[in-house]
Amino acid sequence: MPLQLLEHFLVMSDDVDATRDFYRDVLDFREGFRPELEFRGYWLYLGDIPVIHIADWETYTAHSNRLGIPVTTRAPSTGVFDHVAFNGNNVQEMIERLEARGITYERNDVSGIGLVQLFLNDPNGLKLELNYR
Repeated sequence: MPLQLLEHFLVMSDDVDATRDFYRDVLDFREGFRPELEFRGYWLYLGDIPVIHIADWETYTAHSNRLGIPVTTRAPSTGVFDHVAFNGNNVQEMIERLEARGITYERNDVSGIGLVQLFLNDPNGLKLELNYR
């Protein structure tokens, strides 16, 4: 069967609360249901889909090792994974949110297609691309 959609991505963090706060309070994701798991973390939703899973490095690694599931290793950047992109509306509102919190970003206007892109990093150094058409 062919793949149909991206379900979620996992962000490994030493500070799951700060990571949750960033996605929830800055980018307006909704914190929602997460089943009881053997490691600390959160699920953040867009609509009905928990698209961002946040896991504590230490407890997630211990849990995965117990199950024999390989865990990514820490790196100074995201390696071959460069960024995650989201579509949004109201670019000015997002710019105001970022600036009010002192979050730096780069803006790229793709005038030929009416696209405004904002590039920023989450608290863990993961690059995000926010697209506004």
